[in-house]
This record gives sequence, structure tokens and C-alpha cells, in this order.
Amino acid sequence: MDIATSIWSFAAVVALLTVTPGLDTALVLRTSLLAGRRPAVGVTLGIQLGTLMWGVLTAAGLSALLAASQVAYDVLRWAGAAYLVWMGVRMLLARDASGHEGVDGQEVRFWRGFRRGLVTNLLNPKVGAFYVAMLPQFIPDGVPHALMGLALAGVHVAEGLVWSMAVIWFASLMSGFLRSARVRRLLDRVTGVVIVGFGVRLAVSD
Repeated sequence: MDIATSIWSFAAVVALLTVTPGLDTALVLRTSLLAGRRPAVGVTLGIQLGTLMWGVLTAAGLSALLAASQVAYDVLRWAGAAYLVWMGVRMLLARDASGHEGVDGQEVRFWRGFRRGLVTNLLNPKVGAFYVAMLPQFIPDGVPHALMGLALAGVHVAEGLVWSMAVIWFASLMSGFLRSARVRRLLDRVTGVVIVGFGVRLAVSD
């Protein structure tokens, strides 16, 4: 398998994973609908930076520790599960469904969204496990692992950015129908339940 074939094959695999509804899409959609485009872009960039970091760690051989050590994997898994449950419960209990998270300015909300996306991604050990399992299959013989791993992670990030921007654009079109406080509150509660569900599934998964 040459480099071009490896990249295109990996792109096809991660494209299917990217468009499959999951935690990242739910978080971007919720943020876009309730807080606006700028915070949603922050969440998107945070998630994709986390993806790139997982790819770099995998290429460097560090995240292989998650595959080799059950203790290391469990520590990260429980930390990620606790964070997701905490974030979901906050959404369920929040009285203000506007998504503005207080009286902070746009710049603060952007960085808060960025931090949320980054932490959510980095505390999900399944992302690291995915890269440990998948990247070696797409690295041709004789090619530096670190550079190829970084290139493949870059492909994943590019597809994630395109998909997330499409989700944000769709949410901006629908925002006019979601100005009702009751609808926005319902959306926040539903997303909170989904995120708590992801946290519980991460906690009980092997």
C-alpha cells in the first residue's frame, strides 16, 4: 500500500465515523443552537485539536499505553465518564436554557467552548484506542511513523472540521424556529440526557 492509497483509505473510514451521530456532533449542535455560532466554532476547534493530539500521541507511541495497560485505560475512562456525567447533569439542572452561560462576553464563551471540546475529546480513551488500532494499518512500510500518523490525523481533523461547520450552518438555519424558551430548554435537557448516557456507557464499557 502506497502513501496515497493509505491516505484515501483512511479518509473513507474516518468519514463514516465522522458523520455517524455521536458525542462530538451532539455537543456542537447543542452549542450552536443554544449559544450561537462563535461558541460552537470554539467547541469544534477544541475537539479537533484533541483529535490531532491523539494522533500525535499515537504516532509517538505514547497512547499505546492505553492498549497495554488496563489501569491507565481505566483511569482515563473513569475521568472521562465523570466529566461527561457532570457536564450533562449541569445541562439538565440549568435554569437558563439560553446557553449563554452567564454574562460572559463572546470571547469568553468562545474559549469556554474551546476548552469544553478539548477536554471532552482528550478524556475519551476510546479515541486513543481507535488510533492505536487503526493507524498502524494505514502506515506503509518504510514511511516514518510519526510523520504519517500526523498526516492521517490531519485528514481526520479536516473531515471533522467540514462536518462540524455543516452542522453549525444547519443549526443557524434552524435557530429561528428555536427561539421559544420552552423548545430551547427541551433541547438542553435532551442533550444533557444524551451526554450523561455517553458518560455512563463509557464508565461501564470494557
